[in-house]
Amino acid sequence: MKTPERMPVADEPSGAASGGHRPGPDRHVEDRRGRAIVMAVLLAGAFVIILNQTLLNTALPAFMDDFGISANTAQWVTTLFMLVNGIMIPATAYLIQKFTTRTMFFAAMGIFAVGTVICAAAPEYWVLLLGRVVQAASGGMIMPLMQTILFAIFPIHKRGTAMGTFGLVISFAPAIGPTLSGFIVDHWSWRVLFVMMLPIALGALLFAHLTLKNVTEQTDPRLDIPSLILSTFAFGGLLFGFSNAGNAGWVSLQVLAPLIVGVVTLVWFVRRQLRLEDPLLELRVLGNRMFTLGTVLGMLVFMAMIGGMLMIPLYMQNMSDFSALESGLVLLPGAVVMGLMSPVTGRVFDRFGASALAITGFALLTVTSLLLARLSPDTTFAYIAIVNAVRMLGTAMVIMPVTTAALNQLAPRMVPHGAAVNNTMRQVAASVGTGVLVTVMTAAARDPQEYGQAGAIHGVNVAFLVAAGISAAGLLGACFLRGSRPLPPEPAHTAQP
Repeated sequence: MKTPERMPVADEPSGAASGGHRPGPDRHVEDRRGRAIVMAVLLAGAFVIILNQTLLNTALPAFMDDFGISANTAQWVTTLFMLVNGIMIPATAYLIQKFTTRTMFFAAMGIFAVGTVICAAAPEYWVLLLGRVVQAASGGMIMPLMQTILFAIFPIHKRGTAMGTFGLVISFAPAIGPTLSGFIVDHWSWRVLFVMMLPIALGALLFAHLTLKNVTEQTDPRLDIPSLILSTFAFGGLLFGFSNAGNAGWVSLQVLAPLIVGVVTLVWFVRRQLRLEDPLLELRVLGNRMFTLGTVLGMLVFMAMIGGMLMIPLYMQNMSDFSALESGLVLLPGAVVMGLMSPVTGRVFDRFGASALAITGFALLTVTSLLLARLSPDTTFAYIAIVNAVRMLGTAMVIMPVTTAALNQLAPRMVPHGAAVNNTMRQVAASVGTGVLVTVMTAAARDPQEYGQAGAIHGVNVAFLVAAGISAAGLLGACFLRGSRPLPPEPAHTAQP
């Protein structure tokens, strides 16, 4: 089948890489107060949905007691959320171009509110899982939608600050989730976890109804049903297979089967997208080398970051003498540092670009990963908290700057596709990182009968060495970032009315 002729999409930068700064549409020149209101609406919606992603991690024992289920069954409340969330992301590029900004935001928050009510009232475990599926559908929509809106309303020289502010929520919400949920489950019913989120979601809906304007452009694309089916099996299979690899082993049927299905359908999906005139996901954005590099760097930092979030609690609770509360509190300084530094790194990006930030950030990630590869039964709480806080500082210097730099390379009409590709790849990277690091930790652990606690800790240390290697690869890649420095703002008289 002959490939239809199309205008280039990968090499139509919105200004940064092209050397010229085209006057944007009038939504770029909205007053500061209008942009601040839109940002507040987005942050409120994003906070409650992103918080929800990690809120149930420490509530699994409560589900087991209440519904009389096993640990493996209870784990589906988080696994299913991750799967549906990842499957929804590729479809959001189509949805953003099909429907208005207000419609998309109302749909995301409305779906989330419905799912929250189902979860809070669930009389049986399968009803709780149904509610989580509904919630996850909104979660998959919200991240690409937020990024697309921010790129639509902020001019190129202010996008770093906007994305950095958004990064504050992305960093802080998941970090406080486990601690908050542990406190609530200890004192009240697990249903309070859902009840408390409902007023925030409804408030965000009301706030959006009063203030949110339509800022994205509708192109009325045609929905290709086969592509939607293929993307579901492709990304669902990959996410499910990689997430199971650490626990079940890479050669188990429950890992190999979904991975084979995922790889085969992914190849089929990619080939189909490159032939369609209106693809579900415009993969030609990967033809832009700087966009692809920024996306890969984002994947690497996610894989390295997952090491700290995964290995530190396992070490503290299972291999040392720390309590579950201490294992949650030790991550809190890092979350605070990452949240507070995200807006700062955004402003630095607006002045100097992503290259220096990414190089410094990956260097910090590499060094601190090596420091965490020296854990022992006597390692102190303060050592872990301080090293992890510096590690999260490095993460903050990479995540939003490289994402902003990548999306800055694309023409405005390609930003929804770029955001969907970027977020999908990071979801896959998180699953790969989890599977690889857990596998390494398990394989490298020494016989506890001979080595005691130090035997299991050796596996954690080797896993952190692998995380350091991933960070070092990111450091090398960051040296090749080009065209990531935004241009200065346009003179006022050049802006379109």
